[in-house]
Amino acid sequence: MYFKRKVDAFLQKWRSDADRLPLIVRGARQVGKTEAIRHFASSCYQHVVELNLVEEPQYQSVIEEGYKVESVIKLISRINPDFRFVPGETLIFFDEIQAFPDIATTLKFFKQDGRFDVICSGSLLGIHDKQVESHSVGYKTDYDMRSFDFEEFLWAMGYPEEIAEDMLQHMQSLKPFSSAEMAKYSSLFMDYILLGGMPAVLKEFVKSKTFERTLTIQKQLLLDYRGDIRKYADGIEQTRIMAVFDHIAPQLAKENKKFQFSQVAKGARSREYFGCVEWLLDAGVISMCHCLNFPELPLTGNYDETKYKLYLADTGLLIAMLDEEAGNDLRKNKNLGIYKGALYENFVGEALSKSGYELYYYRREDGTLEEDFFVRTAEELLPVEVKAGNTVSRSLRNLISSDHYPAIKHGIKFAHANIGKTETITTFPYFCAFLLKRYLKEQ
Repeated sequence: MYFKRKVDAFLQKWRSDADRLPLIVRGARQVGKTEAIRHFASSCYQHVVELNLVEEPQYQSVIEEGYKVESVIKLISRINPDFRFVPGETLIFFDEIQAFPDIATTLKFFKQDGRFDVICSGSLLGIHDKQVESHSVGYKTDYDMRSFDFEEFLWAMGYPEEIAEDMLQHMQSLKPFSSAEMAKYSSLFMDYILLGGMPAVLKEFVKSKTFERTLTIQKQLLLDYRGDIRKYADGIEQTRIMAVFDHIAPQLAKENKKFQFSQVAKGARSREYFGCVEWLLDAGVISMCHCLNFPELPLTGNYDETKYKLYLADTGLLIAMLDEEAGNDLRKNKNLGIYKGALYENFVGEALSKSGYELYYYRREDGTLEEDFFVRTAEELLPVEVKAGNTVSRSLRNLISSDHYPAIKHGIKFAHANIGKTETITTFPYFCAFLLKRYLKEQ
């Protein structure tokens, strides 16, 4: 069972480029990298040479005689004489390159040789890139792959590609969804919130049509992430990274969602633990939302490096991290309890991040003004508010009306509500968050 992914279109476009560079597909573990590359390769190449550098460590020896193509393919064929290397018809796929990141040094030589296409894939590459002898700068293309976003989830549920375009047309015309549409999309959205976007979880749900084993799979994925920390992090950092990871969910549930290391360990300081945050970011497990110094343009560089919120890169895994009582209540009764705001905010942050936005928020020192997210258009800065209900915060109104924030003239609100608009604030249902970038691009 293969589910259509957005990386499919990217891979086809990459293949059609006559001057294509070797490709590195990066991403957290088990987001579907290998499966997508195999699906693409089987339809586009007569011969595929797939080398898994974890399961088949003998292939780590293929650079023993150097990085040039002739010596690399000679040593590959020595290990497996059944492989065929036909110029223009062969893809060489180095999988799990985090186990042997030095293999990326060969990419420069494969590009200069030009006879074979090369794709590398692996998790934890943000960490292991630092160990690569040469990054082949100028001789590779990088693609960051994430778990399923809501649009890909709809495809997996059997809905056509046109469904997103229909939703976008509602947003652009400000035409409210019908009662039937709201019921359908809201139900699908709640399923997605609970399931998240990890392929193994979605496959089980589609196969069984129940949530029966999905939590077990999510729990195993979390154990796998913790296993990566134990395997790849050094010494005392293992304990600290694990502590940061385990504190994301409870800290999001607090009113002040800024991540506080003092809650992780008594006397903990940012400078001692920030490397742990970077490790989780490089592993693709979390996203970081920076606190702006002041809500104004430009956004880049306009933030306090010591203040940030942390989100799980997959909201389904965040829910799987909740305590058992809260998780069971949520699944049985759809009661989000104290986590309601945190889960919706994590979902919107995930949707914005997956659509290409860097994440920013603002909180005034005295706590009298706070806004969840900010995005920009060509002309203005837009505050983005996430509400568990359908109210509008005083902060959003102040940001729009005050002369202190000249770059802000309008705001976006995601809520448990239909499409609506006042003079300055446009409201969309939560399930439209993945379309925000496309909506703003056409305004």
